[in-house]
Amino acid sequence: MPTLNWIGKDKVVNHHLDVPFRTLEKQYTFASEGQDDGGNMIIHGDNLDALKALLPKFEGRVKCIYIDPPYNTGNEGWVYNDNVNDPRIRKWLGEVVGKEGEDLSRHDKWLCMMYPRLKLLQKLLSDDGVIFISMDDSEIAHLKILCDEIFGSYNYVETIVWQKRTSPDARKRISNGHEYIIIYAKNININEELFNLLALEGEDANKFKNPDNDPRGPWVSSDFTAQGYRPNQMYTITTPSGLEMNPPEGRCWRHLEEVYNELLSEGRLWFGTDGCGVPRKKTYLSEKVGKGVWTWWTNSEVGHTQEATQETAAILGKAIFDYPKPTRLINRILQLATDPDSIILDSFAGSGTTAHAVLNMNKQDGGHRRFILVEMMDYADSITAERVKRVISGYGEGKKAVPGTEGGFSYYELGEPLLVDGLLNPNVEESKIREYVYYTETRQPMPEPSADEKHLLGVHDRHAYYFYYEPDRLTTLNKAFLRTIKTCAESYLIYADVNMLSAEEMETFHISFKKIPRDIALL
Repeated sequence: MPTLNWIGKDKVVNHHLDVPFRTLEKQYTFASEGQDDGGNMIIHGDNLDALKALLPKFEGRVKCIYIDPPYNTGNEGWVYNDNVNDPRIRKWLGEVVGKEGEDLSRHDKWLCMMYPRLKLLQKLLSDDGVIFISMDDSEIAHLKILCDEIFGSYNYVETIVWQKRTSPDARKRISNGHEYIIIYAKNININEELFNLLALEGEDANKFKNPDNDPRGPWVSSDFTAQGYRPNQMYTITTPSGLEMNPPEGRCWRHLEEVYNELLSEGRLWFGTDGCGVPRKKTYLSEKVGKGVWTWWTNSEVGHTQEATQETAAILGKAIFDYPKPTRLINRILQLATDPDSIILDSFAGSGTTAHAVLNMNKQDGGHRRFILVEMMDYADSITAERVKRVISGYGEGKKAVPGTEGGFSYYELGEPLLVDGLLNPNVEESKIREYVYYTETRQPMPEPSADEKHLLGVHDRHAYYFYYEPDRLTTLNKAFLRTIKTCAESYLIYADVNMLSAEEMETFHISFKKIPRDIALL
């Protein structure tokens, strides 16, 4: 498999392991009357830190990820920290020696920025999950190789071409009218049907008619003949008008005669309004579950950039966000890749289109999809969250008024790291430390706290985990503590400050001990 190398790669390949776990501090909750946040989150902060902070609760649980990262066209300023401190990077990125040197440096910087974020996104994706990444020609070639390395080339699904414009740019002889959406699965073999069929609507549904008042409802017809010669499919048919006919020259009937007779008796064949035509087989709208899609998504189907700009302006009062994506585009992705209870993550949230699409879809089908948005810029509250508030509550006036979807979300800021110089941060509340410890041991979100056992974190795979921690005093693992344990398990992992049990007692009771905090591993 081809690999991609760039200056600084050696510094970022494992950088996601060095990113500290931080807390997520809830600032407020916004919800429709009588509702809660629905598990929806908008997080303000660098998405590298935010993605790491999400791992304890969401690793392996996100069904669909959509991201629209910086396209690296060379025209925008860099806001994402590439976290590369190698002197070669600093020197090289600081050199602006003509356009060629500037162009080369920005590709390396973009790759340094994307690599650790994609690593964390891959961890958050569920086994049957799928990631969609928007990109243009600036980095699509690099992105494909990068994703092959992180997700595995065997998990590549397809690259969508989205027609983003409605007409060519008259100022250019050849104008660009498309972008890409590259798709990877977490495990392409875990489910043969990674994607849902799309519901038939619009022109597709309008093709179904009912000229004969069939009680089964509207239908479309397909050719009852097939190319070639098969002796057992060369029988004579008598039409409802009494006309006898054989297959046209060079063709045979599509089905055996017994199948034909069955379809005829069920009224599933159409011979034309006069009953004299070559038979055609009916397919009913009520039986048509849906349709698949191909890799060419037109602006008429999923929207375009002008539509997206008008959409955000209608919600926020003016066009205050550059290059948003149309809600219809994200709707298509959600239709393909989510179920009614899926978790959807967008770590380059921008104007909040992904949340808008999730809320719309939940309203349409009664689903309970949850969104997690991450936006590092200062407009996370004033634009991203504000748009979501207005979508929930409704926006516009008069004939242009759009009813609210209802729902809610909670808004978070990144908090302090859980560990400082390898020690527990005393400023972090105990509940968050407990979640972190349980996650480091099990890679699972911590269950609800036990009402009977204060220090029990949870039971996973027949092993019980205890965190015997008191902020203001040292704790001791001894026989007195063992008498407080009520949970039956095959083995016990117990965190405490001091262990007074003998080796024989540890073996007898199947106990492993870890000292607070030195043995809490950084992941």
